[in-house]
Amino acid sequence: MAQLLIVDDEAHVVERLAELVPWERIGIAAVHKGYSAFEALELLHAHAIDIVISDIRMPGMTGLELSRHIRDKWPKTKCILLSGYAEFEYAKVAIANGTASYLLKPVTDEELLDTVSGVLETVREEWNAVISQERIARTLRENLPQLRSTLLGELLLGKRYSEADLRDKMEMLGVPDLFGKPVSLLLVRLEKPFFGYDPRGLALVEYAAGNIAGELFAPGFQLWAGKDTYDYLVFAVSSEATGEGEEERQQALERAAEQLQEAIHAYLKGEATIVISREGTFPGDLAALYDGTLSALRRRVGNEQDLILTAADGLPERTELRSLASLYELPSLAQLLEAGQWDVADQRIERIFGELQTRSGCIQELLLEAYFAIASAAASYAHKNGRPLSGLIGPGYDQLLQGVPYRSVRHLQDWSVALMNSLRCETESETKHSRAKLIADVRQFVERRLAEDVSLTAIAEHVYMHPVYISKIYKRETGENISDYVHRLRMEKAAHLLLHTPGKIYEIAADVGYQRAHSFINVFKKHTGLTPQEYRDKYASPQSESEVNRHDTST
Repeated sequence: MAQLLIVDDEAHVVERLAELVPWERIGIAAVHKGYSAFEALELLHAHAIDIVISDIRMPGMTGLELSRHIRDKWPKTKCILLSGYAEFEYAKVAIANGTASYLLKPVTDEELLDTVSGVLETVREEWNAVISQERIARTLRENLPQLRSTLLGELLLGKRYSEADLRDKMEMLGVPDLFGKPVSLLLVRLEKPFFGYDPRGLALVEYAAGNIAGELFAPGFQLWAGKDTYDYLVFAVSSEATGEGEEERQQALERAAEQLQEAIHAYLKGEATIVISREGTFPGDLAALYDGTLSALRRRVGNEQDLILTAADGLPERTELRSLASLYELPSLAQLLEAGQWDVADQRIERIFGELQTRSGCIQELLLEAYFAIASAAASYAHKNGRPLSGLIGPGYDQLLQGVPYRSVRHLQDWSVALMNSLRCETESETKHSRAKLIADVRQFVERRLAEDVSLTAIAEHVYMHPVYISKIYKRETGENISDYVHRLRMEKAAHLLLHTPGKIYEIAADVGYQRAHSFINVFKKHTGLTPQEYRDKYASPQSESEVNRHDTST
C-alpha cells in the first residue's frame, strides 16, 4: 500500500483533498498533509512517501523548488504539481525537474485519482525492475565469496540452522553439498610480509590464496573457502575419492596443503602456517573441528611461522573437560537478550542445561562456567539498558552476590529460568508502561490543541520521538491511526458544539481546526451524512434550539 503527501499553503485545499477524495480506492494507505514546502520536507524525512501532490505557488519555497529537492534526495518519490496558472513555462520547468505529472486547477476527484493511479503504476514498475530476478541474480553473483565466507564463519562458531534451511542457503550460494560427508578443516595463517599490508592489499592476497587453493585441491577435493573472526583463511575440505580410508584421505590432504604453502612462497612471495584438522562429519562436527584446529595453532605453533601441522598428530585428546558448546553458539545469549528474543533465549537456556545433563565429571567446573556466562549476559543486558541488574531482577540479585547459588544442575537451571523470567517480565512491564504513557501524552496534546497544529510532525516534536515510531505504536496499541483519531475527535467535538452551544458554523469550524467553513462542512457531511446545519436542526434539543435562536437574534 502506498503513501501520499498533499502540500499546499491553503489549508482548506489540503483538508479537502485529504479527507474527501477516496484515495483507498486506488491503494493509498496513508495520506499526509503539509502546509508548506518546508513541512513537506520534514514529512518526507519521517515517512516512506511514494507520491507528492504539491501546489506550485507557495511562499518561501515553490512547488517547483520542492520537486527539485525531492528529485535529488528521494529519487523514487514521484511529484505531481498543481497550478492555477496555465502558462506552458511552468509545465516545461516541471518536466525538466522530473515531475511525474502536471495538472491545472480546478481538478476533479476522478482526474486526480486517474493521474495518481497512473503514477503509482510507474512506481510499481520501477520497483519491480529493482527486485527483478535478473538483477538479484547478478548482485548475488557479485557478492558470492563474501556470502559464502559469512555462512561458513557462522557454522564454525556454532550457529544452528535446520537442515532444510542450511541446504537451501548452501544451494543458493553454490556451496558444494557436504551433508553427511567426511570433512576436514584447513586453517591458513598468512604471515610475513602479509601482516604489513594495508587492508586492500591483504584482501587481494587472500583472494589470490583462495583461488590457488581452488586450483590445487580440484578435482580430488570439494572446497568451501571462508575467513574466520581472527582473519585466518579457513577451508572446509571433503575428498571426492571413493573407497579410500581416513588415513589415505588425510595423506592426500596433507600433500595438497604442502602444495598450497609452496605456491604461496612462489607466487605470492610470502609465508603461511597451515593447520589441518582431524576428520569429522558435516555439519555436526564443524564447530568442534574448528575449536580443535584453533587450539592446535595456539598450543603447538604459537608464534612460530611457515609451518604445516596436522592437528591430530601427537596431540592428546583432552576428553576430561570440554566447554559447553551451547553456551557459545551464535547469536550469544547476551545478543538474544539485547535483541529482545525472549523465546529463543529460553530455548537456549533449555539447551544449555540439556547439555549439562549429558556431561559427567568436573560437573562443578561446568556449573561455574554456565553460571558465569548466564549471569554475565543478564548484567550486560541490564547495563546496556541503563539499569542496575538489581532493579531488574529484584530478590534474585542477592543470590548473584553469593557466587554460584546452587550446586546441582537442576537447582542452577531453576535459578537461571527464574532470572530470565524476571528480566522478561520487568522489561515487558516497562515497555507496556512507556507505551501507555506515550498514548496518553499524544491524546492530551491533541485534545488540548485541536484547533491548532496537531499534525504527526507536531506530535513527534512534542513527545521527542520519531513520527514513524509514534504512528506505528499508536496503531498497535489502540487499533486506530493517529489521523483517524484526530478526525474522529474533531467530528465528535463539532457535533457536541453544534448541539450544545449557539456558535456559528464558521466559529465551530475554527474551534475544531478548520480555517475554512466550506472545508469543515464537506468533511462533516462525509462523516455524518448531514451538513452541520442539518445535523443541528435534526438532533438539537428544543432548549438548545432556543439558545441558538436567541444567539442569532442578538447578533
